[in-house]
Amino acid sequence: MKKLQDKVAVITGANSGIGLATAKLYLQEGAKVVISGRRQEALDEVSAELEGDFITIKADVSKAEDNKRLIEESTAKYGKIDILFLNAGIAPPTPTNEITEEHYDTLFNTNVKGPILATKEALPHITDGGTILFTNSVVTQKGFDGLGVYSATKGALRAYQRVLTSEVKSRGIRVNSIAPGPIATPLYGKMGLPQDVVEEMGKGFAQQVPLGRFGTSEEIAKSALFLASEDASYINGVELEIDGGLSQI
Repeated sequence: MKKLQDKVAVITGANSGIGLATAKLYLQEGAKVVISGRRQEALDEVSAELEGDFITIKADVSKAEDNKRLIEESTAKYGKIDILFLNAGIAPPTPTNEITEEHYDTLFNTNVKGPILATKEALPHITDGGTILFTNSVVTQKGFDGLGVYSATKGALRAYQRVLTSEVKSRGIRVNSIAPGPIATPLYGKMGLPQDVVEEMGKGFAQQVPLGRFGTSEEIAKSALFLASEDASYINGVELEIDGGLSQI
């Protein structure tokens, strides 16, 4: 039997990168998947390449009304949520002396407010014994220049996850997070930096990783499948580093 047979999964930030790779794997393992993203064009492209029982919903997680609509449309279609994978996030770099209020608000609204409000809207519909999964980051353990606000958002999200783990314990809902290190995803291309700068940044990151390379979205997706499945039935409240050993040195 497939690992997620007849489970309903809602994934934010699923039109590319880790979210898309996870959506593909969940579908292969029998899940019904809600694929959410901010760009309709990207969602249309995704729809053309995926197979299985899924719907796409355009939603910007930084907006309270979009989080509410995402959950309403998901449950109207499938009636329940077994897996809530809050993966959407942004990471534009800015040195501390150049941080603006707009930069701060943009990152915290997407990376912290969005997951918290989506969780609030989804909780009444998540099945007892279900799973909530967050995408966090290795930046909560190691400091990288220019990522001060991004790191702060992920630290805040990790603290929230710990509280949530306790608050949903009576329903048997497991709360976990994955913390990727350098992963070859479109996120790096969306930093607003010249391509040569992005490439040099990538080489620098890869050299710091004991395994000597970037990870792939597919490698992260396999961990997201594990944590959402019964294989991880006694794993709760953890943050799983998937970083080639970067956080351990």
